Amino acid sequence: MARIDLQGVARTYDDFALQPTTLSLPDRSFTVLLGPSGSGKSTLLRLVAGLERPDAGRILLNGRDVTEAPAEARGVGLVFQEGALFPHLDVAANVAFGLRVRGEPARERVEELLRLVGLEGFGKRRVARLSGGERQRVALARALAPRPAVVLYDEPLASLDRALREDLREALRRIHDEAGLTSVLVTHDRDEALALADRLVLMREGAVVEEGEPRALFRGPRTAFTARFLGAANVVDGWLVPPDAVRVEADPQGDARVVARRFAGFHEEARVRLASGQEIDARGPVGSFPAPGSPCRVAWDLARAKRLSA
Repeated sequence: MARIDLQGVARTYDDFALQPTTLSLPDRSFTVLLGPSGSGKSTLLRLVAGLERPDAGRILLNGRDVTEAPAEARGVGLVFQEGALFPHLDVAANVAFGLRVRGEPARERVEELLRLVGLEGFGKRRVARLSGGERQRVALARALAPRPAVVLYDEPLASLDRALREDLREALRRIHDEAGLTSVLVTHDRDEALALADRLVLMREGAVVEEGEPRALFRGPRTAFTARFLGAANVVDGWLVPPDAVRVEADPQGDARVVARRFAGFHEEARVRLASGQEIDARGPVGSFPAPGSPCRVAWDLARAKRLSA
């Protein structure tokens, strides 16, 4: 069991404040803290990890109050953007480092972990010979070596190219499921968050804006910020308008203009600039939209739109 409970946790710096935050992250959940830079997501992760102490509130791991406990006493694994591997050690020695510090047998556990992260046979390789994705896999194996129930990730894929990010993203989710972990990952990447999370916590300016199951937040955001950040739909004058509820018709006297049009297989997508200068997305059957550069009229089905809070 590895439930995480935050009860009114807050932290203040000279130029930033994490507002009192209360969250309950279930055992074996994969939670993603999502938000723009400076939203407080990494601060929240570091508080859970024990790398910083809150000014107020309590942190419970499986019901145990660890608010004042040091990081090494919390039993959590940590994986950062840069794996911070030991360059003078080979892969196996890096993975085994934490086990040897504890005086635990390492060989079988290292082999097991390298298989788990897809690096079987890499034990004798030097760190300098690894790709970025391989280094992050080694860092993950090292974090898992002491068998933590909780693993915390701070932007672990940010420095990788797209192909490596997608590959390692799939590996993170698979390992989470196979090992029965409780995982918390920080990112500012919407696609990464939606692909990984079974629980999404969206943050802005030191506070939680919305939280819940990703599909629910994507399909029914309560705030304009959530709708914009997740790219769930157009936000026009406080209304959430799905792209397939937008109608675009050619009109020489129209005050809008088609900016772009894209064939997408069974449907077509368009980008339209309104008279206000705002650009919105539309989606419809192939052949629905005028050519790029064409003046047009735009309307949408209010029955399918939703009024948002600020």
